[in-house]
Amino acid sequence: MAAASASPMASQLKSNFPPSSITRGLLAPKGISSSPLRVLPSKKKLCSFTVRAVQTDKQPFQVIQPINGDPFIGSLETPVTSSPLVAWYLSNLPAYRTAVSPLLRGIEVGLAHGFLLVGPFVKTGPLRNTEYAGAAGSLAAAGLVVILSICLTMYGIASFKEGEPSTAPSLTLTGRKKEADKLQTAEGWGQFSGGFFFGGVSGVIWAYFLLYVLNLPYFVK
Repeated sequence: MAAASASPMASQLKSNFPPSSITRGLLAPKGISSSPLRVLPSKKKLCSFTVRAVQTDKQPFQVIQPINGDPFIGSLETPVTSSPLVAWYLSNLPAYRTAVSPLLRGIEVGLAHGFLLVGPFVKTGPLRNTEYAGAAGSLAAAGLVVILSICLTMYGIASFKEGEPSTAPSLTLTGRKKEADKLQTAEGWGQFSGGFFFGGVSGVIWAYFLLYVLNLPYFVK
């Protein structure tokens, strides 16, 4: 009885779904005694290709590379750092002129700092709008030079010990021997700190003399 009633129902469902409307992946409903719909295979072919890395004999030009071709030095050679103009400028700074005594190098650095510190203190100090602006700014600049000299002395005491050799390298990057920098010793750093104090105070006095004794027409007055 159940089979007889299911057969007309199955034939009616088949008539409602024509073959043209059957899509791929459609399954037969449960409870109907009919064969499941067949999934049509795809006719598309998969394209495959292989990527191969080709190593050329010609090496590309490197703009930035380890200095002297040695990566263990820990320094890079760039168009800026390897420029002759930059090398000439850096070699003429007081910190890198190893042939000059540490005392003279400290005086040179102190003169530059003391002379240039007067202007900012005169123009931005609390007494900038009074007649004492020049004297107050010069005293403030001298006080900063004293503080910096004390800091240099403290650094030398903490970093270097009396009687020990210089910690500076005795070889250049190209392997050439040179004399170790005396600045990297306790005695040399003490001379540098003393020279900085003397040069800084002298620079402040010289700036005050030019601005307020000779009364030159400078903008910072």
